[in-house]
Amino acid sequence: MARVCQLTGKKPVYGNSVSHAHNRTKRRFLPNLQKKRIWVQELNRFVTLQLSSEAIKNIAKNGTSEIAKLVNTKKVRAR
Repeated sequence: MARVCQLTGKKPVYGNSVSHAHNRTKRRFLPNLQKKRIWVQELNRFVTLQLSSEAIKNIAKNGTSEIAKLVNTKKVRAR
């Protein structure tokens, strides 16, 4: 599975590791993704998603209605 948040679309970004001597090497900064099983009241079932920590906080604050919309329109493949 790709390292992409299914709700926010966050994905790896590229940059440089910089040593003390200021040598630079390319690297990837990965998003903080968690596999989360969430109860969606509108669908009356659990949905398993790969979410960033920011998305988990947004769900806790705003609710699961956004997930229900995405699952119903087939934009998110929920297990």
